[in-house]
Amino acid sequence: MKKVKVGLVQMSCTKDKQENLDKAILKVREAAAKGAQIVCLQELFTSLYFCDVEDYDNFDLAESIPGPSTDALQVIAKELGVVIIASLFEKRAEGLYHNTTAVLDADGSYLGKYRKMHIPDDPAYYEKFYFTPGDLGYKVFQTRFAKIGILICWDQWYPEASRITALMGADIMFYPTAIGWATDQDEETNKDQYDAWQTIQRSHAVANGVPVVSVNRVGFEQDGAMKFWGGSFATNAQGRILYLGSHDKEETEVVELNLSDSDFYRKHWPFLRDRRIDSYQPITKRYIDED
Repeated sequence: MKKVKVGLVQMSCTKDKQENLDKAILKVREAAAKGAQIVCLQELFTSLYFCDVEDYDNFDLAESIPGPSTDALQVIAKELGVVIIASLFEKRAEGLYHNTTAVLDADGSYLGKYRKMHIPDDPAYYEKFYFTPGDLGYKVFQTRFAKIGILICWDQWYPEASRITALMGADIMFYPTAIGWATDQDEETNKDQYDAWQTIQRSHAVANGVPVVSVNRVGFEQDGAMKFWGGSFATNAQGRILYLGSHDKEETEVVELNLSDSDFYRKHWPFLRDRRIDSYQPITKRYIDED
């Protein structure tokens, strides 16, 4: 029976990039002290969520990957013997930027990066202004403790992305994310939005027989217009909630996942076995009509 302890770091951020990185490192230490072997940080954890506005000055927040933040985190990963999943604003070249997650193994080595594939462009989430869609495809990373799949925030809504990641052999799917409520919304809308967000990700666990770990930020940003809703969670391979974070507090939680459950659930609910892959060609169309 293979078990892995994962750490979820749900925190608020400030305008100070170094302060956020230092806080994240303290949270990684806290998670490791609680027994975590793999620690996932939230999306773009070194800054406020800057995509609420289209501002050229925000490009100054970007950095190379590998680069300063991964250098600092590699030292911590090696010292603590933990895998770190670090979501960062990547400057790839002059004028070319990505929303990217780096994976650092427990010996401090840099395993590679995943670039966010699905990029939103909604009110207060103007990511297409900043981020070029990922061109590395979907990725899994063989770490010391498990083979992990990484997807980022807006990727959460797409079963195609989770399916491909699972088919590549991911033992666990991690989703660093940054999503919240407009503070002028009513509570019923808030609940509906959070429930939809959680439900779609739990469905990825059910459909693929893989545990899902989703880590979101908390706190008021955008001059109080946005409350990032926290609610980080971890499921088993059947979508059962093992941990659920609060909507308004920083939390560092460690959850034990039984990776052997995937084999059990895939035998008893054989969704992967019963897939009609010969019938799926139309999925590559934008829409199935006469054009």
